Amino acid sequence: MMRWGILGSGSWATALAKLLTDNGQSINWWIRNEESIAYLKKRKHNPHYLTSVYFDTNLISMNSDVAAIAAASDILLVAVPSAYVLETLQKIPKEVLRTKKLLSAVKGILPEQDILLNHFLVKEWQFDAANYYTVMGPCHAEEVAAEKLSYLTFSGESASDTADIASCFHTPYLNTVVNADVCGVQYAAVLKNIYALGAGIAHGLEYGDNFLSVFIANCADEMAGFLRTVQKAEQPDCDKQNYSASVYLGDLLVTCYSLFSRNRTFGNMIGKGYSVKAAQLEMNMVAEGFNASKCIYNINQQVQYPMPIASTIYQILWKGLKPSEGFKMIEEKLK
Repeated sequence: MMRWGILGSGSWATALAKLLTDNGQSINWWIRNEESIAYLKKRKHNPHYLTSVYFDTNLISMNSDVAAIAAASDILLVAVPSAYVLETLQKIPKEVLRTKKLLSAVKGILPEQDILLNHFLVKEWQFDAANYYTVMGPCHAEEVAAEKLSYLTFSGESASDTADIASCFHTPYLNTVVNADVCGVQYAAVLKNIYALGAGIAHGLEYGDNFLSVFIANCADEMAGFLRTVQKAEQPDCDKQNYSASVYLGDLLVTCYSLFSRNRTFGNMIGKGYSVKAAQLEMNMVAEGFNASKCIYNINQQVQYPMPIASTIYQILWKGLKPSEGFKMIEEKLK
């Protein structure tokens, strides 16, 4: 049995911890706050996120020292916001990290480097790409907590090793899918957050469902075009992907429509007239689409794929373009 280490204690980390422990997996859990550790040990649930989920604490070893968690684990599940992932991993000695498998649940790009986590680790820390896996898909933490049937896609270079990892999460309420598109699923997870933020802006501006359906359809087309272009450059030998699958289109749809979506909520506030700073202060969770919009804009300076929707959302969030003016521009691009 794999020795799991979970890095992060937000809603998504808590949901993934539930899946593992529901399958009888023992976990080492890095929780930064000692008070939260004491609370979870005593009350059996996370004091801040998914408080309805109760854990068998006999299966959990908690520590605020991330290096100690890494040393005690075979595979590290990284579930911290992209803006803080390097700060977290830098606390683990590189020679230790290089001996581990890493399962990334990070739905974002490293904001200072404008690079996917696997690309950074391989290039800068000489991490073995074969030991890097991802878990992505249309799966809100709140619905995992409620045990509503959901699907997750696990990606890695080795189909058999990826399937073994996925099996640790398979439950009666969670189905698993395996593919090899490590880069594509990460870019899709980044883009869907940007587009969901845009869907929220549209809602805040009081566009209706008819417009939103056209907007999301065009977002799906823009996303697929970008992924195909990146795929040719980064994974030329990877099989052609079905971008209508759950980890691509499915995740886009649920993030744009669901009231659980923090990116949609953040965008809705922007559309209603909140400043970016005010919206950030109002929310208790990170909206990954904000930083992602700048990262994708910068990356696309090299890719050079036409992305009028994502580019306009970037202009609204980072360059002071009025949401109403930005969406008038988007209106003219939709088909």
